[in-house]
Amino acid sequence: MKNKHAAMEMSVGTIVTIVLLMSVLILGIFLVQKVFKSSSNAIDNIDNQVQNEINKLFAEEGKKLAIYPTSRDLILKKGDDPKGFAFSVKNNDVESADFTYTIEADDVSKCGSSFSEDIANNYLLGGSGSFSLGPGNSMDLPRLVKFNVPESAPPCTIIYNLDIQKTGASYTGAQVFATIK
Repeated sequence: MKNKHAAMEMSVGTIVTIVLLMSVLILGIFLVQKVFKSSSNAIDNIDNQVQNEINKLFAEEGKKLAIYPTSRDLILKKGDDPKGFAFSVKNNDVESADFTYTIEADDVSKCGSSFSEDIANNYLLGGSGSFSLGPGNSMDLPRLVKFNVPESAPPCTIIYNLDIQKTGASYTGAQVFATIK
């Protein structure tokens, strides 16, 4: 009789444990789903925040170029997803104009003697392009420049030059500092 009672207690304990584990599993799946839904909404919010920050920067009279992040200092991790900066240009002229932009490595001296500007330029995604702007207009959507840093990259700081040209003549520009860790 004692054995049957012990076996019954063990069966009930096993069933209770299985039910509790299933509940935890379902709760975990539900929470993971919530996290993924909120993260995609967060990405949309970040895009809107970048656009709002760039619009605030153009609120200052006479500004031709807005870069976000405003520090122009980027921390990039080797082998990580591509990260970068956004910029927007304002045509302060009274006529429409065609613009081109290029981003190129300017100083790679802190990366070792075997590292070249060509290697640094190969990290760029969206390193050049063109667009047209009406008089007094700024870009509707900022241009995004990303860096795809391979695992083999040395840990160092690379200085990139952003050069904006208006109908072939220099219009504005800035330096961006990319630190690889």
